Amino acid sequence: MKIIILGAGPGLGMSMAHRFGREGFAVALVSRTGVRHGAYRAELSRAGIEAGAHVADVTDRKALETALAEIGDADVVYYGPAAEVRMAPLVGAEPGELTRVLEATIEPAATVAAAVLPRMLERRHGTLLFAGGLSGRYPMPMLGTLAPASAALRMYVLTLAESLKEHGIHAATLTIGGLIERGDIHTANPHLVMEGGTLNPDDIADTAWDLYRARESHEAEFIAPAIREMLRQPNLPAS
Repeated sequence: MKIIILGAGPGLGMSMAHRFGREGFAVALVSRTGVRHGAYRAELSRAGIEAGAHVADVTDRKALETALAEIGDADVVYYGPAAEVRMAPLVGAEPGELTRVLEATIEPAATVAAAVLPRMLERRHGTLLFAGGLSGRYPMPMLGTLAPASAALRMYVLTLAESLKEHGIHAATLTIGGLIERGDIHTANPHLVMEGGTLNPDDIADTAWDLYRARESHEAEFIAPAIREMLRQPNLPAS
């Protein structure tokens, strides 16, 4: 058994690698640079988990397809890279600003699905897990042009899930509202960390494993307490 971790990082990516690795999965890590791959593989090796690593920026379609071809068949694919795009206020945004974020969010996810689904369909077995943002489910004006793209990714995954059920393939989205502890954004931006605003990636990975095992639900939602309280406010701040 093998799981591909796209967007491998020290937060949720490595939590997913450890969680599925403990269950006997070999792990294929994919990230835009290989700088930390040696440390990641050593950490997983100490835990008794077989792991390989590949370099590909998901926004580089050719590089992404090449990496997935090198990895080969996988039972589970986790897509978790954050789109590196400039977020702008939604009010006053030019149409091009919206479409750039949308393309950077949807196209890589669709490229991954197109690359791995043919073999999964042949076997009539496989799981696709996508990480998405909470603004795909709830209006969050402070996230500006990122919010419509998050909604599009969420609906893409949910529609894909319904389309694949009859073929024996399971797809689900992990809808995340909060900073992931140990993740790069969390570590590099301590000023963004609010009390009760973070999420434990190990808890998310445990739920991802449950989704894989049960193969019933197509969405799991994770909301940090501070974010949940913010959603209760009648007027959310704009970006």
